[in-house]
Amino acid sequence: MNILLHELKAYRKSTIIWTISLIMVVALFMSFYPSFTKDTEEFRKLLEGYPAALREAFGINLDNFFSILGFYCYGLSFVTLCGAIQAMNLGTSIVSKEVREKTADFLLTKPVTRTTVLTNKLLAALISIILTNIVYLAAATLLAYQVATEDFNVSIFILLSLTVLFVQLIFLALGIIISVIVQKIKSVLTVSLATVFAFYFLGMFSSTSGEEAKRYLSPFKYFDTAYIIEKSSYEASFLIIGGIVMILAVGASYFIYAKKDIHSV
Repeated sequence: MNILLHELKAYRKSTIIWTISLIMVVALFMSFYPSFTKDTEEFRKLLEGYPAALREAFGINLDNFFSILGFYCYGLSFVTLCGAIQAMNLGTSIVSKEVREKTADFLLTKPVTRTTVLTNKLLAALISIILTNIVYLAAATLLAYQVATEDFNVSIFILLSLTVLFVQLIFLALGIIISVIVQKIKSVLTVSLATVFAFYFLGMFSSTSGEEAKRYLSPFKYFDTAYIIEKSSYEASFLIIGGIVMILAVGASYFIYAKKDIHSV
C-alpha cells in the first residue's frame, strides 16, 4: 500500500497536467464546430478536394463529418495521440525510473516481492489513466452539449470517448514491457514519443493503403470511429487483439522483472 500511495503521489502532477492538456485539445477542436455548421457546403467542397486517402489518414469521413459526433472524431484522433503519449510515459517509467534515479537497490531490499512492487506500480499507473479519462469524459460531454446544434446519441459519444482509454491501456502495457526489457532508459520521453509516433504514422499508412489487415499493426486503428457511429459498438476482432497484446505484454513483464538483474547504477 505504501508503494501504491508513493507512486500515486509521484504521478499526481503529471496526471493533472495531462488531463488538462487532453481537455484543452478537445475544447480547441469543439470550439470550431459552430463555424463548420454555418458553412457546411463550402467546407464539404473544400474537403472533397483532398485525396480520399489523405482524408482517411486523418479520420475525416464526409458522410458524418458535419455532425457533432463525426466532427468530434476528428479532434478525438489528436486527443488519443496525446493520451497514448501519457500512457507510454507511465508504462516506460514504471521500472526504469528506479534505475535512472538509483533507487532500485533500496526498493528491492524492502520485505516485498518483485511481483508486489510491479503490481503496485501498475495499479498506480492504471488509477492515473482512469482518473484522467473520467475527468476528460465529463469535460468532453459538457463541451459537446455546449456546441451541439442538434441532438446527438450520448451513448455513442461515450463509446467514442472510451477509445482513448483502451488505446492508453495498450500503450501502457507496451511501455511496461519496454521498461523491464531495456536495462537503462536515459530519457523516458524520447522512447515514448518515438514509439507512439511510429505506431501513429504506421496507422496513417495502413489507412492510405486501404488494406484491412494492416489495421492490426497499429493500436490507433483498432477503433474505427465510423463503424462505432454506425453500429454503436466496437469491432470484436480488434478488441480481442488489443486484449491479447496487453495480456502478453504485462505477463511477459512480470516474468522478466522477476528474473532479471537490476542495478541501481
